[in-house]
Amino acid sequence: MIARIQPFLLPLATFVLALALSIVPLGESVVPFRPDWVPLALIYWAVARPQHFGLLAAFAMGLALDMLTGSLLGRHALALLPVVYLALRLHLRIRVALAWQATVTVALMLVLYHFLLFWIDGVGQRAIPGAIGWAPLLSSALLWPMVMFALGGFGRDNVKAT
Repeated sequence: MIARIQPFLLPLATFVLALALSIVPLGESVVPFRPDWVPLALIYWAVARPQHFGLLAAFAMGLALDMLTGSLLGRHALALLPVVYLALRLHLRIRVALAWQATVTVALMLVLYHFLLFWIDGVGQRAIPGAIGWAPLLSSALLWPMVMFALGGFGRDNVKAT
């Protein structure tokens, strides 16, 4: 029983940490640059273990993020679904890509994520942030190699837990 639970402890811990880091209070000058921790964690686990973490995890994490941040319910869930779908479809290519190529791919996925968030805000007639709304994209793209390194890359240790 414990052998079945153990492979899910690290992903569960990273999801909880990503949600916690998404709501940690920051100074006013730093808040616009808060990285997109939840999409980064979801992309990582969708690439590292695509058979375990997919669209259901993205939808659940999106709803949790919506509830924690007080945003429109379903906003992040809807924006995360296509991003994780792309990560699942491209997981073999991302795994063998060089670090800079994987970073560019993840950055493009985050562009899609932010575009969908802006589109949902526009449809919902909510205030749309200006150019500073793209700041998390930059900080998230710069953090991706560190996230990948901290979680162990996409080595055999992550694949063995199937």
